Amino acid sequence: MYNKFMDIPNEYKKNLYMGSLALLVVLSLFFAMRFLSEVKSYTSRGSGDANVITLSGHGEVQAVPDIASIYFTVETSSATQGTASEEVNKKTKNIIDFLKTSGVEEKDIKTENYNSYPKYSNPEVCPMYYPIDGGVPPCRGGESKVVGYTVSQSVSVKVRKVDDASKIIDGINKIGVNNMSGPNFTIDDEDALKAEARREAIADARTKAEALAKDLGIKLGRVSNFSENTGGYYPMFSKVGYEMDGSARNQSAPAELPKGENTISSDVTISYEIR
Repeated sequence: MYNKFMDIPNEYKKNLYMGSLALLVVLSLFFAMRFLSEVKSYTSRGSGDANVITLSGHGEVQAVPDIASIYFTVETSSATQGTASEEVNKKTKNIIDFLKTSGVEEKDIKTENYNSYPKYSNPEVCPMYYPIDGGVPPCRGGESKVVGYTVSQSVSVKVRKVDDASKIIDGINKIGVNNMSGPNFTIDDEDALKAEARREAIADARTKAEALAKDLGIKLGRVSNFSENTGGYYPMFSKVGYEMDGSARNQSAPAELPKGENTISSDVTISYEIR
């Protein structure tokens, strides 16, 4: 029987054999690696949740506030909108000028709200006669008319020299506002403090995990999960009371406004693999 394969030169046969062998080796390595990868993945999935311990940690730092925030409103009513607006604008300008001469930067003075709205009258019209049966008929609403306008402007202020907050509040009050709240003592840049609190929380969780691992006779592995709940800070909030006409309840001396300290906190939850 004639076999065409016998006519192929030996050199080509050798090359064909070596190529087939190389392909077989490559495919064997590929499937072997896939098999090992699947086994490793299965082992990890099968034991990941069971072979971990989870601990929580808490960290906090204290810092002296470097911002005193103040919020006030100037409001007035008048027969015309123009007059009411002019009075508010003039008084607000006087306050802003005072703030700037007191060292408050323009970027730290912000209008939060500006309102202008009419005031209406709604007189009741009652009948000029009474029924014979002695009953009293109800009055009905009369024609609503505009009797004036109210204009208000609300402004927030950041005082970076917190020791000047009392003096600034006193000065604003002397110019005249309708209401004021603050100062609210805060920290301008908290990122570094939050990072420090986080490091303390992580160290706290690690210490607890090591103690527990020692008691259980196990060893800690890598971190398998991490979450953080940033508690922010706990500010001291002081409020100075003012009457509606803008006068302080006690003008004999500027209010004492101790700023205290703010607490920046972080709470973390960490899961460790165990061995």
